Amino acid sequence: MDLITPEFGLVFWTLITFLILLFILRKFAWKPILGAVSDREEGIKNALASAEKARKEMENLHADNERILQEARAEREAMLKDARDMKNKIVSDAKDEAQAQASKMIEQAQAAIESEKKAAMAELKSHVAGLSLDIAEKVVREELSNKDKQLKLVEDMLGEATLN
Repeated sequence: MDLITPEFGLVFWTLITFLILLFILRKFAWKPILGAVSDREEGIKNALASAEKARKEMENLHADNERILQEARAEREAMLKDARDMKNKIVSDAKDEAQAQASKMIEQAQAAIESEKKAAMAELKSHVAGLSLDIAEKVVREELSNKDKQLKLVEDMLGEATLN
């Protein structure tokens, strides 16, 4: 027996056993193994597709979040602008109202001053008229106390008076 030369019977039966084993594996194990590999390959494809879908959804959510954030910023700016405008309007209205009240108070003070001035002038005229009457009365008494002066006064008045 030579180790290098194989025996024909042994090779034949080994080949037959191998073919039977191959047939049995193909009949019973090959399809389930290939099915499992195919199922595994399909599961991996589905997992990759789901991961890609999830990535796209995350991108969409990120874009939506950015859009919502921009809208919130714009809304905040609009609210701040409205608040500033409202503050300016309130301050302006308050200034206008204060100015109107000040003008009204000045007009009332000027009217009161004018009224007091007129009252003072009327009182002064009344007082001057009373003093004038007192002075005239004293002057007339003085003039009329003498009979010659009375006659001269009457003659002068008659000379000045004209008859219609």
